[in-house]
Amino acid sequence: MNVLEEIEAIRQLKYRYLRAVDLKLFDLLASTFAPDAVSAYDSGKNAYVGRDAIVAWLRNAMDNEIITLHQVHHPEIELTSATTARGTWYLEDRVINPGPAMPEMPAHSILFGAAFYADEYVKQGGEWLIQKTGYERTYVEIRPFEKPSVFHSRWAGR
Repeated sequence: MNVLEEIEAIRQLKYRYLRAVDLKLFDLLASTFAPDAVSAYDSGKNAYVGRDAIVAWLRNAMDNEIITLHQVHHPEIELTSATTARGTWYLEDRVINPGPAMPEMPAHSILFGAAFYADEYVKQGGEWLIQKTGYERTYVEIRPFEKPSVFHSRWAGR
């Protein structure tokens, strides 16, 4: 693969990771991480070591009523060797908690946020994986959330 193909493979990895998070596809999510991956979400407040620990925390944090939307853009990806790379991504996210209070959010609230992801990647067995991931918030706003008269969600009512 040439440099642009490697960078595109890393972009696809990040997009797959976010789709797995938002659709709560935890087996797919696990497949995006190296076994010894490290996370430092929300400026390190939620730091975990190992794919299983990271996925377990994400699974627990996203109770079935939580609805998330994560979008990344403006990727800056640098290959640091034939099997390592790093990337910076601009994150915009929205998290809806239509249910009871959680440690990170009050009951019936919506979070609007922005952050920068800082990732490290490793190529193992011909596939790029996330070795290290985390983000630092640049903006967060939490408001009350009232269900609109028309509210469609894959997770509503579960």
